[in-house]
Amino acid sequence: MNKLATALFILLSAATLSKADIAQPKGEVILTISGEISETNVGDTAQFDLEMLQALPSQSFTTTTIWTDGPQVFEGVELSVLAELVGFGGNTYSASAVNDYSVSIPMTDAVPGRALVAYLRNGNPMPLRNKGPLWIVFPFDSSQEFQSETIYSRSIWQLNRITVLNDDG
Repeated sequence: MNKLATALFILLSAATLSKADIAQPKGEVILTISGEISETNVGDTAQFDLEMLQALPSQSFTTTTIWTDGPQVFEGVELSVLAELVGFGGNTYSASAVNDYSVSIPMTDAVPGRALVAYLRNGNPMPLRNKGPLWIVFPFDSSQEFQSETIYSRSIWQLNRITVLNDDG
C-alpha cells in the first residue's frame, strides 16, 4: 500500500469513530459518561454496553500490578479514544466505581499510551467480584512514571461512571 493509500485508510478509519456514530446500548450499560461532553446517545450522557466498547479500537499490554500475582494481560479501549468519541470538554474527570468510590484524574491521562479502560484480563471478562467489569489500568511496567501512589490511586476497578469536569472555576 502506498503512502497516499495508507493515509486515506487512516483518515477513513478515524471517520468511523466520528462522534455522530455513538450507537444506542443494546445490552446492559456498564459505563456512563456525563458532564462536559459534546456527544451523547442517551439523554445528556454517553452510555456503553460491553459490545459497544469492544467495537472500538482496542489496545492491550502485559504488566504486573500491586493487586494481582504475576504478569497480567489487559485489553480494552484507551481512555483517549473514549475522550475523542464523546468530546471530553473539561480538564479533569471523576471516575467512579460500583461501590461509589471515586477518584479525580487529570485529563493528561486521557492521551494515547496512558490509561486503558480494560474489559478483559488474561483474555477473560472480569466479573464484578474480580475487579470488573471495567478497570482503569496503566502500563505500570513500561515506565517508573506509572509506579507511584498517585497513578496507583487512579487505577480504579469496578468502574461504571466517568464525569468530565471543568475545574477552571
